[in-house]
Parts: sequence; structure tokens; C-alpha cells
Amino acid sequence: MRILNVSAQKPDSTGSGVYLAETVRCQVAAGHDVAMVAGIAADDAPDLSEGVLFCPVRFDTEALPFHVAGMSDQMPYPATRYCDMTPSMTEAFTASFARVFEEVDEGFGPDVVLCHHLYLATAVAVETFVHRRVFAVCHSTDLRQMGKYGLERDRIVAAMRRLTGVFALHEAQKEEVVRVYGIDPAQVHVVGTGFNASIFNTGEPETCDDGASERSASASARATDAPMGASTCADVCANVPVELVYAGKIWKKKGVPSLLEAADLVETARREGARRSESPSLRLRLRLAGGHNDSEEYAGIVARAARCLSDVAFLGRLSQTDLAQAYRRADIFVLPSFFEGLPLVVIEALACGCKVVTTDLPGIRSWLEANAPGAPIVYVAPPLMRAVDEPFEDELPAFEHRLADAIEACMRLEAGPFDVSHLSWEGLTARIVEAL
Repeated sequence: MRILNVSAQKPDSTGSGVYLAETVRCQVAAGHDVAMVAGIAADDAPDLSEGVLFCPVRFDTEALPFHVAGMSDQMPYPATRYCDMTPSMTEAFTASFARVFEEVDEGFGPDVVLCHHLYLATAVAVETFVHRRVFAVCHSTDLRQMGKYGLERDRIVAAMRRLTGVFALHEAQKEEVVRVYGIDPAQVHVVGTGFNASIFNTGEPETCDDGASERSASASARATDAPMGASTCADVCANVPVELVYAGKIWKKKGVPSLLEAADLVETARREGARRSESPSLRLRLRLAGGHNDSEEYAGIVARAARCLSDVAFLGRLSQTDLAQAYRRADIFVLPSFFEGLPLVVIEALACGCKVVTTDLPGIRSWLEANAPGAPIVYVAPPLMRAVDEPFEDELPAFEHRLADAIEACMRLEAGPFDVSHLSWEGLTARIVEAL
């Protein structure tokens, strides 16, 4: 087929950007003719698969004198919030995307259009490609925008109901799509997510100064049923820390401050248990991978991390190869987020040999239990929320204690590689193309 892929934001950043880039790569590998329209900054040059016809909508230009619009209120690059867009900005956004769509329609002539996010750019695509089949992938941030803001709501809902079909990450998200947009449930296909199995895998054992190879060797020693603070076989290896890793944006809505608090609770309990038993305690290391864009909030998180009992390091934004290495060095991947669609990072971490602690958000557990049964995952009940992605502050201490208990429970799970190879990007793309 001739497939046109559409995103209003950068195709090489954020989870939905990775989803877009990887499915495009797989479309090309499967022999389809592929084009892409995406929003980028004036001087951006995204790295795309060879053979893709790229037709950018450039922001920070005379036609669009503002940053790329981001589906999250905080993006890992300079971005405009949809809630801050004025009528003139919305008009410029619409006109720019419509113009590029018309050019691609004439020059490329797609058989099908595949948009990302059920939001404004997809609405423009539906309005422009009236003679084409148009599908869209939901990534949850679109649902969050619809739940928090009223930008072009009636226009967006009307356009989404004209889509040929929608791809949802899991059943709970499908139900939300049907509720928010009034789309026929028969038009919503649950396809899940994918990961790059050539990058995210257990790889070769790695040795380094901090005892990474010893952690691998002593994994079975740590897999005991001992209660918090009790002396375990792993206590003998006191020079080998338990390493936790987080990957994602460094901000409050991802639960990073709560993770720091939980790490301190675990460390305190371990030290107290070691004092009572006169055995050496397990030390914790916490590695935080990801970018930020709120400097004040980030500075506060860094300052809190400096006071942690555990060894905390900020790794910054990592390439996929370096992120895979960070997973391989770690024992447990922790995702304490307050809002997610279907977090790709959980699958990547499992593929690299991590055990996982993650917030028990709608749809995630049921999808993982169906598609990765028996995976070493511990779920944490989220705090009560006052908005889509904003918890009540007085709920956080109880959440942090639950998170600490989950980390302790995860330490006692059996370690070892877990096969998620069937969840590759190739498999996901095949499911999508079949529906297209």
C-alpha cells in the first residue's frame, strides 16, 4: 500500500514519536510505499528510515511563529501547549497542515492515512482527505487533552466520528475512546504496543566498577521470601547494591518525587532491619533516565535527590542503545507515573531482564497479563486523583509507602530473562496493516 503517516509533533521524541518512527520503519521493511507528515522546528532534521517521503510542517517560521504543539503540557523540547493556542494560532496550525496534506495528496496519492493522536491535526486530516480512508492511533495524551481543555472540542469530536477506524492500546482505552468521542465500538481495534527487539534484549553480561556483573550472579540469592528488614542471602553481598532504574520525563506527573521518597523508605527500613539483625544492609542505587523542560521543577527534584539516603544519579536523555544498557545494569525498573496509555518502557525493561514495579493504571495490568503472562511485575495502587494526571497532595504519602512496599516485594521475585519477543514492532505493525 501507499501509507501516509501523520503526527502534529516531532517523530523522533516522546513515546508516541518512537511508536510512529518504529511503525514507519516496519512499514518500509514490509515493502509499502511510505510518506510522513510531522510537525518539526525550523532547523530540525529528524533521522527517519531510508525511503520515507518526509513532508514537514515547520514551526518557528513566518507561517507558524510558535513552537511545535505538544500533546503533553510539558515536552522534552520547546513546545506550545494546546491550551495556550489563540484563535489565530489555531487558524495558522490548521492552514499549514491542510496545505501540506493537499500537496502530499496530489504528489504521493496515499491509499490510506494513518494519524497519531485523536486531536487537532487528525481532525484537519479527516477534513482534507475526504476521499481517502483515514485511521488514527490513540496514545492517551489525546484523551487527557480532551479531558482538561476545550480547544476545538466540537470540531475534533465530529471529525473523529468520521474516521474509518481507530487503534487503541488496550481495552480500557478503547472504552474511553468510545465514551469521549462517541465512536462506534466496532471501529476501534485494540493493537497494543511494540518494542525494538534488536536493541532491547538481555545482551551480553556487562562488567563494570560498580558490581553489575556481581548483581547478575547474585540475582538468585536476592530472590527470597524474607520480609522487609530481615537478613537474606543477599545481605552477604552488601557491596553489591540493588539498582533501580526509571526512564521517562523527570517531572511530578510521572511520579519521580514519589519515587525518591519511596527509595528513602526502603533504605530506612533496610538499615533498621540490618541494625536489629546485626547484618549488613542492602544498599539502593537509583538511576533516573530522561529529559525535562520545567527547570524550576527539575531543580527541586535534583535538590531532593541530593538528600536521599540512596545513591541517586540523573542520566539525562539516553539513546535507545544506552537506555537498553541502563536496563541491563538494573535489577528493577520502576514507573510510578500518574497517567499512562500503555507504557512501552515496561516492555523494554522486561526484554532487558528487569523486574518491574508500575502504577496500576487503567488497562495496563489486564493488557500485560494477557500479553505477558507470568511477567515479574508488581503493581501499585495509584493515589486518588483530582484531575486526569494530578493526584491529591495528601494522598501521596500513602502512595509512597505502597510504592516502597512494592519495591521490596519486587526484590523478592525470581530474577531472570522474560521473553516478550512476540511484542515486537514488527508484530504490532502487521496487526495495524492488516486492519488498514
